[in-house]
Amino acid sequence: MSKKRLKILFAASEVAGFAKTGGLADVAGALPKAIKKLGHDIIVVMPRYYQIDKNSLKKLEAPLGVPMGSMGELWAGVYTTSLAQSEVPVYFIDYEKYFGRSGLYDDHEGSYEDNANRFIFFSKATLQLSKMLQFAPDIVHANDWHTAAMTLMMKTRFVHDFAFAKSVLTIHNLAHQGIFHKNVMDILEVGWEHFNAHEFESLNSANLLKGGIMHADALTTVSKQYAKEIQTPEFGFGLQDHIRAHSGKLFGILNGVDYSEWNPSLDNAIAKKYDIGDMSGKSECKRDIQRHFGLELREDVPLIGFIGRFVEQKGIGLISTVINGLLDLDVQIVMLGTGERWAVSFFDDVAFHRQNFGLHVGYSDVLAHKIEAGCDMFLMPSLFEPCGLNQIYGLRYGTLPIVRATGGLDDTITNFDEHHKNGNGFKFYDASAEALYYTVLWAVEIYRKDKSAFKDMQERAMKEHFSWDDSAKRYEAVYRYVLEKKHTLKPNL
Repeated sequence: MSKKRLKILFAASEVAGFAKTGGLADVAGALPKAIKKLGHDIIVVMPRYYQIDKNSLKKLEAPLGVPMGSMGELWAGVYTTSLAQSEVPVYFIDYEKYFGRSGLYDDHEGSYEDNANRFIFFSKATLQLSKMLQFAPDIVHANDWHTAAMTLMMKTRFVHDFAFAKSVLTIHNLAHQGIFHKNVMDILEVGWEHFNAHEFESLNSANLLKGGIMHADALTTVSKQYAKEIQTPEFGFGLQDHIRAHSGKLFGILNGVDYSEWNPSLDNAIAKKYDIGDMSGKSECKRDIQRHFGLELREDVPLIGFIGRFVEQKGIGLISTVINGLLDLDVQIVMLGTGERWAVSFFDDVAFHRQNFGLHVGYSDVLAHKIEAGCDMFLMPSLFEPCGLNQIYGLRYGTLPIVRATGGLDDTITNFDEHHKNGNGFKFYDASAEALYYTVLWAVEIYRKDKSAFKDMQERAMKEHFSWDDSAKRYEAVYRYVLEKKHTLKPNL
């Protein structure tokens, strides 16, 4: 007997290919396609931000009414297209007052003051759109605080239309919880009785993620290690006890990688394609990066890359402490990213004074591909990292990751064992500048003194496989778990 084909409503505040600030967008752009390949009916909903050209989209004729409690009913437009290289529909909620801005969540002055209203509006609009499309989902899949409150809305304000649907909430980064003035309860329209310490109340403020965690039928995080870490004071950001109380419905599912996009044998963005059988093209990719950043064209020098936000979470403080010491090791380092002003200014000054350091402030997808392909090693000293994707990209490109053992970094990187000559990268455990420095020093020494071990490690790394197809099967197991109500045992994930 074949299993039932599921209908899934997938809501995310950002989706790769349209608007992106981090890993959430990568998941939202890839996971629905993999779920679709399993034979399920899935639609994706996101805001239409100012940066998304509506002329490239198809507009739905009917406007969408969105109830906003004491604010009354607001009317939105809806546009649609498909995820790239797929038949997965994407719907865009168009409301200029909330989404016609330069940033997704913030601008140079900081976070938008009305973010609560913006994403409560989006959450309600998503459910309203499902009704308008007559798409009756089996599963409503919410992501992070932006859509977390949908898990309770389905049981209260929208119960008549979603009485038979179940909810799954994925936590991509617990550091962001959606904490606002308690008056947002009037906009939520779920009832003030839910403003209590077990649901939405947090130090007399409303915590949207906390309430979503309480009411979700299942919780997922983006790696098994992160699922454990968020139940501890170090990584729980004040919600560790709350999450432990709901750990019976918590699953850690590692993110996958779209190998049609991140694959050195197929990558049109890099200087020369290569693969395990013939890695000669990697040398040309290295020269390409050196030329791009104005570095000396040397094959013998270790080239280390960093791609990410210049924020404390990514270990940027650790890097800033040791960067000059690392550059004194006769290595080349290139960095791509932007973030906190002090960090941008600091690394800009390093780039001015050091000829073996290259900096690109901002983000470039093409340059990201070039760095993954052209570097010998990739640096990710994150203080915490729910999953991380750049280290997995690095593996496929034979660019050995140097990581702190946390979250998905710990799950995906096996530390090099000099005695048994195995492993796919280099790990350190203490969140200290000293640990970072000596781990990079170790990696550089292996690169220089044991070329065969380094090359063997590159080949092992390139054989690693973290597919979205595998991740999608695990999400499917969670979906069926909540629908079949067999909560005595978790599915074997």
